[in-house]
Amino acid sequence: MTIDVARYRGRFAPSPSGPLHFGSLVAALGSYLQAKSLGGEWLLRIEDIDTTRIQPGADSSIMRTLEQFGLPWDQTETYQTERLAFYQHHFNALQARGLVYGCNCSRARIASLGGVYDGYCQQKNLHTEPLAWRLKPGHVPDQFSDLVFGEVQVPARICQEDYIIKRRDGLFAYQLVVVLDDIDQQIGQVIRGADLLEMTTRQQALCTLLGHSPPQYGHLPLAVTAAGFKLSKQNHATDISTLPLAQSMSAALSLLGHTPPAELQQAPVAELLAWALQHWQLAQVPRQREVQISG
Repeated sequence: MTIDVARYRGRFAPSPSGPLHFGSLVAALGSYLQAKSLGGEWLLRIEDIDTTRIQPGADSSIMRTLEQFGLPWDQTETYQTERLAFYQHHFNALQARGLVYGCNCSRARIASLGGVYDGYCQQKNLHTEPLAWRLKPGHVPDQFSDLVFGEVQVPARICQEDYIIKRRDGLFAYQLVVVLDDIDQQIGQVIRGADLLEMTTRQQALCTLLGHSPPQYGHLPLAVTAAGFKLSKQNHATDISTLPLAQSMSAALSLLGHTPPAELQQAPVAELLAWALQHWQLAQVPRQREVQISG
């Protein structure tokens, strides 16, 4: 997909399950710098589709923190919970095309298979709720070209799995809504954390199935406190707004391969951001899934 710089749109899509932490700042900053260095728009999407994980007030906290770091978003922020009819319309269309089937397999059964679903319910023609609804995605490529990592190989078990697009509890799954939102908002590049690297071909294939060209994807290193232990809201990562802003901004830029000069490392965030916009090159971002940090 060729990017029209004049119409470039990127996005940051946090879940409101807690305050913004350092790992989320890295993702926000990387996606912002890519969009703004190309003269494009940067949208904010609150991914609150999983209502079981919402922390009251977290969305407002995230927005205040983005503003503290000088990262204003274009247009009005969007909420997935305000778009349920839109998701249902497209779910119904996939169902009408015979691409969706009901599944009543338990988590215990799937865990016994090693965590990858085997298509057991595909021929059972189940209709009695509650059911999880799985997509028959057809051909999902096992590799793609990433803007940071280059050619990425995706395990066949991920490509071949019929995955859930609507959960047993009636909530739409992230794998469906993220693709629909990116199409609807005309997102040309998705710059996000490397924890989603292996889901990319799935999302590209679904985008094509829905009749659209997929965006380009670039994945940023994850901030971890130990190998395999990423900073996350579930792991009670520290609210980044409680830490010195300049220190956090400098550290995030360094993780992204853009270490500010010594004389700027304690400068106000506006100066750090101005320097970063002048020097930003996605090619300088380390090709690492994880970067270990202290604390």
